[in-house]
Amino acid sequence: MTALDHMVPELAYKHGEGNSRAHVKAAMIGSSVSVPIVDKGLYLGTWQGIYFCEFDGPRQRKICVITR
Repeated sequence: MTALDHMVPELAYKHGEGNSRAHVKAAMIGSSVSVPIVDKGLYLGTWQGIYFCEFDGPRQRKICVITR
């Protein structure tokens, strides 16, 4: 069980699809990020990383990379 599972317990949420916990977790974490690309790589800080969290899956997802 993860920390988010403890913070968002299984309760009787009023949501027809049955994935209420996934919506609450996504609202807590956020749903998008913008990361600059410098010298053909992600421009992250020393201790930064990118993690994909799937709360309502598994399912296929799409990513969008925009370069200028």
